[in-house]
Amino acid sequence: MHDDRTLVESRLKRVLDERIRPAIHPASVPLEVGIWTAPDEPVPVAEGLAALRTPIAVGQPWGAPWGTSWLTVSGTVPAAWAGRTVEALIDLGFDKNMPGFQCEGLVYRPDGTPVKGINPCNQWVRIAAPAIGGEQVLLHVEAASNPVVLDYHPFLPTELGEKATAGDQPQYRLTRVDLAVFDESVWQLVMDLEVLGELMAELPVDGARRWEILRAVERALDAVDLQDVNGTAEAARSELAAVLAAPASASAHRISAVGHAHIDSAWLWPLRETVRKVARTTANMTALLQDEPDFVYTMSQAQQYAWIKEHRPEVYAKVKAAVAEGRFVPAGGMWVESDTNMPGSEAMARQFVHGKRFFLEEFGIDNQEAWLPDTFGFTGGLPQIIKAAGSKWLLTQKISWSQVNSFPHHTFWWEGIDGTRIFTHFPPIDTYNCSMKGSEIAHAARNFKDKGRASHSLAPTGWGDGGGGTTREMIAKAARLRNLEGSATVQWEKPAEFFAKAQAEYPDPPVWVGELYLELHRATLTSQARTKQGNRASENLLREAELWAATAAVRSKFAYPYQQLDRIWKTVLLHQFHDILPGSSIAWVHREAEQTYAAVAEELTALVAEAQQALAGGATSGTEVVFNATPHERAGVPAGGARRTPPTLSGCTVQPRAEGGFLLDNGLLRVAVDGRGLVVSAYDLANERETVAPGTAANLLQIHPDFPNMWDAWDVDQFYRNTVTDLTDLDELTVLAKDSDAVAVRVTRSFGASRVVQTLTLAAGVGRLDLDTEVDWHEREKFLKAAFPLDLHTERYAAETQFGHLHRPTHTNTSWEAAKFEACNHRFVHFAEPDWGVALVTASTYGHDVTRSVRAEDQGTTTTVRVSLLRAPRFPDPHTDQGVHHFRHALVPGATIGDAVREGYRINLPERRIPGDAEVVPLVSVDRDAVVVSAVKLADDGSGDVVVRLYEAHGARARAQLRASFAPVGVQACDLLERPLGAHPELRGDTVELKLRPFELVTLRFARAVDAWSS
Repeated sequence: MHDDRTLVESRLKRVLDERIRPAIHPASVPLEVGIWTAPDEPVPVAEGLAALRTPIAVGQPWGAPWGTSWLTVSGTVPAAWAGRTVEALIDLGFDKNMPGFQCEGLVYRPDGTPVKGINPCNQWVRIAAPAIGGEQVLLHVEAASNPVVLDYHPFLPTELGEKATAGDQPQYRLTRVDLAVFDESVWQLVMDLEVLGELMAELPVDGARRWEILRAVERALDAVDLQDVNGTAEAARSELAAVLAAPASASAHRISAVGHAHIDSAWLWPLRETVRKVARTTANMTALLQDEPDFVYTMSQAQQYAWIKEHRPEVYAKVKAAVAEGRFVPAGGMWVESDTNMPGSEAMARQFVHGKRFFLEEFGIDNQEAWLPDTFGFTGGLPQIIKAAGSKWLLTQKISWSQVNSFPHHTFWWEGIDGTRIFTHFPPIDTYNCSMKGSEIAHAARNFKDKGRASHSLAPTGWGDGGGGTTREMIAKAARLRNLEGSATVQWEKPAEFFAKAQAEYPDPPVWVGELYLELHRATLTSQARTKQGNRASENLLREAELWAATAAVRSKFAYPYQQLDRIWKTVLLHQFHDILPGSSIAWVHREAEQTYAAVAEELTALVAEAQQALAGGATSGTEVVFNATPHERAGVPAGGARRTPPTLSGCTVQPRAEGGFLLDNGLLRVAVDGRGLVVSAYDLANERETVAPGTAANLLQIHPDFPNMWDAWDVDQFYRNTVTDLTDLDELTVLAKDSDAVAVRVTRSFGASRVVQTLTLAAGVGRLDLDTEVDWHEREKFLKAAFPLDLHTERYAAETQFGHLHRPTHTNTSWEAAKFEACNHRFVHFAEPDWGVALVTASTYGHDVTRSVRAEDQGTTTTVRVSLLRAPRFPDPHTDQGVHHFRHALVPGATIGDAVREGYRINLPERRIPGDAEVVPLVSVDRDAVVVSAVKLADDGSGDVVVRLYEAHGARARAQLRASFAPVGVQACDLLERPLGAHPELRGDTVELKLRPFELVTLRFARAVDAWSS
C-alpha cells in the first residue's frame, strides 16, 4: 500500500505539471506589442496612454530599475474561437511566484479605465466570455520594472535600493503576450486535484479518508487522456465528485477567510511605488468581487485609500462602491499599520484618530478592530489607546515569528499597563499571506492552542507585502474547503463577523498582561538613526505647535492652522509605518524620509515661532520671554506657559583630578571624569550615594561585531555580545566650559574609520549630567553602545512607553526574560532600590539592554544599562547610518520615577527664548506632577473648543485639579476622536477634579462659548 501511495502522489504531481495545467489555455495566438518608456518618474495615465510606442518582441529586454514602461497590446480574436472564453496572457518576465517583489503592471482600457493588475500569480486579463470571434483587442499596461531586491540570497548587499545607484540596465525580458482560450473545465479539474492532493498529504498515512481520496485521484488520472486533456477533463472531475462532496465533521476547526493583501506602505520600494501597488491590487480585488459573490475583501491603512483617492480616482470609485455593498471592508482604523514600540503617546493615539476619522468620513464606517498583522511587537500602552479610540478587538500575526518561546494562546484578553483589556486574536495559520494551501489549513487546525474551548480562527488570504491580493484560485480552493471531510471548514467573513463569533464562543479566554514582545527584529529599535531622530523631533514639534497655536488662538486673534496640522500629522504618521520608522527599508525610503523630516521641522518651527511671537508681547523691550512646552514647571517657567527670562543660577566648578581627568561639581552632583574621559563617579551629594558601580566606568562606548543570521537591518542576535571592544583610547580631553552656571568637558576619540566627540555638562541647580555625543560613523556591520554600570540592586526596571511605563526584569530566570536582550524605551529608563534610584533619559534613541552581575570583591550588584546608538547593516540599505550623528542623553542620580518622567520631557522639549516682555499663562494647569498633560489643542471640528489629553504617569492612583485659564463654560470627557463618552466631569468655575487610576488616559473637551452639553 505504501508503494501505491507514493506512486499515485508522484503521478499526480507530474500529470498536473506537464499535462493538465498547460491545458488550461489550450490554444493561443501572439499579440502585437508596442512600448514607450517614461524618461524618469511615473507619468499621469493620460500621458502614458498617449505616448508614441515602438515595437517590442517577446524575448526582448525592457525596464531599467525603478522605471516605468507603457505597453500597448493589440490583436484580433480568431473567428474559430467563437463561443469560447478568451483571455490575454501577459508575462512581463516574471521570476518566481512572488507577487510584489519584481516587475508588475496595471492594465487599462483605451479610455483609461483600469482593468486589473498583473503579477506572477495573476497574468490573465479576461477578454470575452463567450467570444463571438473577430473582436479587436487593445489594452495598455503601465509596467513597473521594480528590481528584485529580495533575491534568492536575500541578504546580499545591493545598490538596487536607491535610484541613483541602481543603474540603467534592463531588468527583465518580455516573456509572453498572447491571446488564449481559457478552458473552464480543465481549470476546475486543476482546482479539484490541488485541493484533494494537498489535503491527502496532511491526513494520517493509514487513515481511511486519505486512502479514499488517493483512490479517487487515481481513478481521475486514469480518466484523463493525456493526448486529449480538454476532452476528458469532465470525466476526470466526475471521479472526484464523491470525495469532494463528503462533509466535514461537526467538530472540524472553523476558519474565517478574509480576503487580504498586506501592502507595506514602503519597504523594498519607495512610497511612490506603493501608491501604484495599491491601485493594482484594489483594481484586481474590485473585479474579483464582481465575479465571486461569496468573496469578502478587507484592506487596512487609511493612507492607502487616500492615495488611490488622489492618484487613481477611477479605481477609488470602484472601491467606494464595493465598500458601500459591504464586501470591500476597511479594517484596522489606523492611518498606517505602524510600528507600535517607538511612536510616542500622542502619535500612537493620532494613528487611530486619523485612520478612524477617514473611514467615518469616507464610508460611514466606525472600525471596531485594530489590524496589525506584521508589526514587530506590541507595547503595553496600546490596549487603552485602542479602547480610547472606540475599538475593542486586535488582530496580529507577527508574534508567530518569535524565535525562542511559542506564544501560549491564539485567542486571549490582552491587558495593558493601565488594566484595559482588548479581545485579541493571533491566527494559528501563522501567515498573513494565506493562499489556501492544504498545508496552511491543516496547520491552522493542528496549531490552534485553544482547542476544547474554542474552534474558530481567522485566515488573512491573499498575496501580500508587495501586494497582489486574493486570486481566483484561492477562492476556488476555499469553495471546496467550505465543508470537506478531513479538513477545517472555510468561509469568507468580515473581520467584525469573525470577532463577534469568536468572542461569543470564547467569552472568558486567558489573559496576557503587558507587552507582546517579538523575539525577533530587535535591531529595528536602532537601525537608521536619522529616521528615528526625525520621528522624535517631529512628534516634539507637533506638541509645541498645537500647544502654542491653541494658546495664541485663545489669547489673541491668531488663526489656528487646522489644515496645516492635519496634513503634517498625516505625514509623520505615514513615516511611522512598520518598515520605515524601524529602519528596515531600502536607501531610497530613508533618504526621502530624512528630507521629509527636515521639511516638517522647518514648517513646524516656523509655526511655533509665529504663535510664540503672537504671545510674547513687545519685542523692542530688550527682554526675552522663555517658553516651556514641557508638562512640568522648569526653572520658574510654568508648564505650558512663558515668562520673562528667569535669573540664572551659579555654583558650578571644574577642577583637575590628581590621578588625571577632571572633577565637576554643582553642589548637588559631583562627577569624576578620569584620564580616559570616562565617568568613574557620579556622586549624589544629598543622598550620599554613588551612582557608578565600583571598579567600572560609565558612558563607556562599546563596539560589537554585528552580523545576524538573517534580516540584517531587522535583527541583532544574542551572540553579538560574545565579542566586545571598549573604546577607551583618547584623542583629547579638555575643559570646554567653566562658567559658574555650567561646566563641561569635551572627550574626543577615534576608532576604526570613525570619530566621536562627547560633551559632558553639569549645570547649576540640577542633579543630572548631560551627555552630548557626536559620532562620525563609518563602520560596517558593527553595533555601537554606551554603557552605564550602576551601583544598584533591583530585579526590575521601568521603561517609558505610551502614556506610562512598563517594568521588565533585570534577570534572566526564564527563557521569556532571557529573550528580551534588547528592548524599547521612549524618553527614559529608571532603576531603583526602595529609597534611591537612577534614570537615564534620551532625546532620540529607543533600543537598550540591561544586564546585572554580582561583584566578587564585595558581593554587591552591578546593574548595567546600555544605550544602543548605531548599527551598520548592509541590507536592504548597504550604507545604513554612514555619516555624522548627534545624540543627547542625561544621567540622573537620585531620581524617582517622577524625576524620570520630568527629565525625559525636559531633554526632548528644550526651552525657547524669543524677544518680548509678556507673561503667558498656561491654558491649563495641573496641581500634581504625576498627572501629565500630553496634548493641548483646539478641537479638530473647528468649533474652537479646547481639547486636553492627560494621563497618570507614575503608575499610582492620583487625585488632581485641572484648572483652565480661559473661562470654560462646559467640559466633556471624550474619546480620542473628541466624541463625547457620556460622562460629565464636574466643572467648578474653571476647575475640574480628577481621580485617575494608574496610567489612566483621559481626554477632556472644554467649551469656551456655548455649552454644547448643557442639555
